[in-house]
Parts: sequence; structure tokens; C-alpha cells
Amino acid sequence: MKFKFKLQYISLAFVGLMASCNDDFVSTRPLNEAPEELVWTDAALAQAFIYEIYNGFGVGGFEEQQMASMTDEALFTHPGRGINTVTESRSNAADQGYIMGTYSYGNMYSRIRATNVAIQKLRAPEIDKAKADQLLGEAYFLRAYFYQQLLRFYGAVPLVTKVYQLGEADYMKERNTYEECVNLIVSDCDSATTLLTGVAKVNGRANEVAALALKARVLTYAASDLHDIPTAKGKSAVISGYGKPEFLGYLSGDRKARWQKAKDAAKKVVDRAEYGYQMSLTAPATAEEGKANYLDIAMGGGSKVANADGKKDLILGRFFVDLKDERGGWVGRDNGPNGYHNWSGNSPIQLLVDDYEFRSGVKFDWNNPAHKAAPYTDRDPRFYVTISADGAGWKPRTEDVRNRDPFNQIQTGRYEIGNGSGTKTVVFGLDTRNSPIEDWNGSYTGYYYRKFVDPNPAIVDQNTRQQIPWPLLRYTEAVLNYVEACIELGEDAEAKTWLNKIRFRAGMPAITETGAALKERYRNERRIELAYEEHRFFDARRWMIAPTTLGRKVTIMDVFGQLKPGKTVSLYKHDPANYTYIYTVNTLNPGIENRSWNDKMYFSSFHRDEINRNTKLLQNPGYE
Repeated sequence: MKFKFKLQYISLAFVGLMASCNDDFVSTRPLNEAPEELVWTDAALAQAFIYEIYNGFGVGGFEEQQMASMTDEALFTHPGRGINTVTESRSNAADQGYIMGTYSYGNMYSRIRATNVAIQKLRAPEIDKAKADQLLGEAYFLRAYFYQQLLRFYGAVPLVTKVYQLGEADYMKERNTYEECVNLIVSDCDSATTLLTGVAKVNGRANEVAALALKARVLTYAASDLHDIPTAKGKSAVISGYGKPEFLGYLSGDRKARWQKAKDAAKKVVDRAEYGYQMSLTAPATAEEGKANYLDIAMGGGSKVANADGKKDLILGRFFVDLKDERGGWVGRDNGPNGYHNWSGNSPIQLLVDDYEFRSGVKFDWNNPAHKAAPYTDRDPRFYVTISADGAGWKPRTEDVRNRDPFNQIQTGRYEIGNGSGTKTVVFGLDTRNSPIEDWNGSYTGYYYRKFVDPNPAIVDQNTRQQIPWPLLRYTEAVLNYVEACIELGEDAEAKTWLNKIRFRAGMPAITETGAALKERYRNERRIELAYEEHRFFDARRWMIAPTTLGRKVTIMDVFGQLKPGKTVSLYKHDPANYTYIYTVNTLNPGIENRSWNDKMYFSSFHRDEINRNTKLLQNPGYE
């Protein structure tokens, strides 16, 4: 066998040697690559190059560990993932803690380099100009988007707009100012808007409205407290003591003018009414309509049990198809109840639940006996689409669990069962950490994530991919940005007009407050409407309310179902006719997570390795 192998090897080598005399064989190019000189002379290849840059979106926010779990929206159930490093303010330049790939310094710059290549080549196109202009517009948008990701996470970063080559004299670059970063992003958005005007909306690709929406977001952030250095210094000793505050915001200037720019930018998006979904109501929708409207938007056209028109609100999304096994298709498995054999990942916390108003518009209050006795009754309709609480209806249980719960209700409490003779036994719910189904991966908080999970019963979350898109940019976000700018400019009436359109759609009554009270209602409205969409992480920072929000200890819910006298129950079902439910708010065991806030966390650190590679890169405050 050894000799035979050698003969075969020699034979193949001889054939290869003879073939090497053929020039065509020598010049054969790799089948999976295209040489640069061809890419920019072929429209299809140039388009493929741009398409690949979109992969910088990753799976949007649908990673197993979501940013919600680094805020007062959620708790990540599983230990050892670096989230505690962030929530407990232990981040440092050597151990930053968990950072999603879509905010990773290295990942974003690799994508920025690709956009720089595209912009350089498409400015003097060798392909059809109309096609080149569209691709160039997308490249400008993508560069703006990736820089925006870096800016809101790290503050100012080095702006690279050229393509570095081998043999450069210096590959290191200092940070630009925050203002310069904003100006570049705005300029790129303006270029994208011009080049993409009239381009049709296509799933997953940028058009002019996406560029307008991104610009509005960046200018809203730029006008906020954190990035007005005189304001920020007054609220944070860490920022006040930092030697390069121009990396964090504006040192001076007309802040009102910045809010006016933010308002004007957002209004251009608001005026695109074709993106508005159910935004013309003049009175609150019914509770059921409010739930349906919010579900329609959350599903983004990807569910068979929601109105596909809700996709209108999605200016730009990250879409998923069943042909690819992407993380974005497993949101239900990653976050669903353990009693359904799911992983209970990003579990809602009581702090968020408490901020949902009653449908009447009244704020929830645990000191009110009526509220405490029925905390899940008649709440904001968006609550029921976003969060599954004890007793909520859900999908059919899997075959092996069906006999234990034929009623398909979330069970996160402890319940008495008995025969009415006085003999009672306390059983744990199927979706607790003491579940008889799976006892290792249940929610600690007493709640489950629901917002982006397809409720279609045909989607068995444990083993079936869903196709719900991640919202990168929403029309409703632009409306909220517009409302915020109006409030900051003292235009309360206009702010309430648009804020109430969102509330009416959700089945909630009009807001009537003015001034500071209106600002507080707005901030809570934004918290509720944009829950689990990566906004809270940044909103709490740019408003500089993180010490009193993100720094709070996690609160959780304990539910106990006490059998009423004379009632007989052998198989548990949520039923107020049989049970008196006792709801107790507790604080999470600090051994699991012990949240605290340090002002250095307003910005992420630059990793030590990045600073070693680029010695001109100065560190953020609190990490020096």
C-alpha cells in the first residue's frame, strides 16, 4: 500500500508538471475570490462587495446575551459571560467585560476600512453611474452607521477616511474631537441621503430615509446632557476631572441650536408618513387593538400571526431567512421559558415591570393595596406583548409537558394544590428554577422575554428558527427623537401631539403634563416603547440618570398561589376563582449579580491592546 501511494503521488506530480506548461492553468484564479481590478469594473461584483459590508450589522441585537441585560430592563440568567463586569462597574482596560460584536472596536474599524475602499473606488466609477451612486450612497451610510456605533459607545474615536496601504510612515492616529466625529457622521448621512434619494425600500438595505433617521439619532445624542461638557461636568466628578473633555462632547456653543438641529433632522423623518403605522388615531385604541398594533410592529412582517403592515415602522432592519442557521433566528430558544425547554436568557426584571402604567395612565404603586393585589391586570397593552408574567397565556407546551399544563400558561410561582380537606402540597411552577421539566435554566426574576419572540404556535422555539427582523432604525424612534427635541426647546404642545399618537396606537390615554413633568413622562414612554432595542443602555447614559437607574439592584418577583377555603385543585391552573395570589418583590441575591454604578461607565474603555497598538489613543476617564 505504501508503494502504491508513492506511485500515485508521482503520477499526479507528473501530470501537474505537464499541466504547468499550460499558461491557462498557471493563470487560473481562485474560484472563491475576485481580484480587485475586476471588482470595481463589474456592477455585480461591486454590489457584492457592498453587501458584504452589511455583515457588520452582525445579527443586530439578537445575540444570546443582549444589551438589555446590562440595563434596568433585564438580567442575564447564565453566569460567566462578562455581563457582571459591566453591571457591577468592574470594567477596566484589561477586562472590559461583555461587548457585543456590533460595538467591538476592531470589528467596526474593519468594516470602516471596507467602506473607505468602496468610497474611494465609487467616486470615479468604472461601472454604470446610477448603479455606482446607489452603492456609494450605501457605503457612506454604512460608514456613518459604524462610526455612530463607536461614538455612542466610546465617545470620540480616530476618524479614518483613507485606505491605509503597506509601507505607510505611520499607522497610528489620535482621537478626533467628539464634535468632529458628529460632523463626519452627519456629512456622510447627508451624502447618503443625496445619493439614495428615490431608491426603493429593500429589506436590509439603506435608503435615504435610513440616512435621515441615523442623522436624527446622532444629533439627538449630540444635544444630550452627557455630551454638553459644562452640564456633564456639573453632574460627574469623573468627567469634570478628565483632561481631554473634547473627546466626550462639546466644550461650548449654543446648546439650543444643537437641539434645533436635532429637531429639524427628526422632522424630516417624521414627515415620511408612509413609514408610520397606525399613527393617525385621534383617540386611544382598545386594549386588544393596542396589543395587536405593538405586536405587528415587533414582528416586523416576519410572523404569520401578526399584520405584516406593521413592518412599515421598520426603516432599516436586519432580516433572517431559514436557509441560514443564524443566531437571530433563535430568539425564542435563547429567551423562552425553561418549562418549554428554552434557555431563559435575558429575563425582564421587576424595575421595568413597575414602569408600565395602568391602561388608565395611572402609575403603578406597590403601596396601593389594589395595585398590589392584581399587578398584571389592566396594564399598558404593550406590557403583555413585551413580557410574560405568571399566569400569562403562551404557546402549546411540548408533547412531554402537555399533560402537566394543558392550559398553556406561564408558571413562575409556587402554588398550593389540595383536595379541600385541609391537606395541601406546595408545588413549583413549570417555568421556575425548581421546575420538574428543567431546573437549571429558569428565570431568576419571575418573568420571561416575549417582545421579539414569534407567537405563532407552529414555531417551536426549542428547535425551529423564526424570521423576526431586528430593528436597526424605526420610524417610531425618529418620532420620539422629535418629541425629545421639542420638549428641550419648550415646544410642549407639539411634543404632546406626537407623543400621544404613539400612546393612542398602544391603547393608552393622552399625556397632559408640561415642563419637567412632561420630560419625565416622555422618558418613561421611550423606555416602554423601545424596550429591548438597545436604547436604554445609551439613553440612561446620555441623560445622565444611570446612577439612579442602571445602578439599582435587580428586583425580582415571588408569586405564591394560596388555595381559597374549600377549593379543590389537583392539577395547577392560574385561576383567581380558586386562588388568592400573593405578590412579593425581592432583591436579587447579590451572589448572582450585585449591580452598582461608577461614572467611568458612561463610556467604555479602550482595551489595553488597542492602546499598545496605537500609542496616540488616549484612554477614557476613570480608566487611566
